Amino acid sequence: MDLKKSLIKKALIINCFLIVYNIIEAVVSVFFGMRAESIALVGFGLDSMIEVSSAVILVWRLSHSGTEEEGHEKDRKALFLIGISFFLLAAYVVYQSTNKLIKHEMPDSSIPGIIIAGLSLAIMPVLGLMKKKIARQIGSRALEADAMETLICSYLSFALLFGLGLNAWLGWWWADPVAGLVMVYFLIKEGREAIQGENCCSQK
Repeated sequence: MDLKKSLIKKALIINCFLIVYNIIEAVVSVFFGMRAESIALVGFGLDSMIEVSSAVILVWRLSHSGTEEEGHEKDRKALFLIGISFFLLAAYVVYQSTNKLIKHEMPDSSIPGIIIAGLSLAIMPVLGLMKKKIARQIGSRALEADAMETLICSYLSFALLFGLGLNAWLGWWWADPVAGLVMVYFLIKEGREAIQGENCCSQK
């Protein structure tokens, strides 16, 4: 029990850090995105706010203890909310990617945007994998779904850098929206599994 409490405390610290980091990331991304008229960078900031909502949900979930049955019920509620955030993110990615392809809009090679995406690409995979490991140790499907969302957000960071790079070096303006559309499948899959509560609270 002491080990489980220690792991939950560690997960709470990680998520609290992510909340602060993503709020800063969202504000900076939207600010510079609007200045540079970069849809990709503004979208990256909005995605950060979805990650904040997911992290807040998990802080609420992990901060409330109770019986095993109560814990499973809270996990199901948390999973449903996290699943909704996956679908919101998927809808946004589809809209923005399709809009870019139709209008032939090129991503802005904003230096602040590249720096922000680079930082996230370095930070998010590490924290996502840490949360995933803790989730499996304590048997929380809700935390595992949240960890997957963190890992997907790191993919968004890579897609942003990849798209901006190919556009800047080769003139492939379509690289960014295509990378986003490829990701939609995984967003919908994880959102569906979260809402259905698949493997909820099971050890893997």
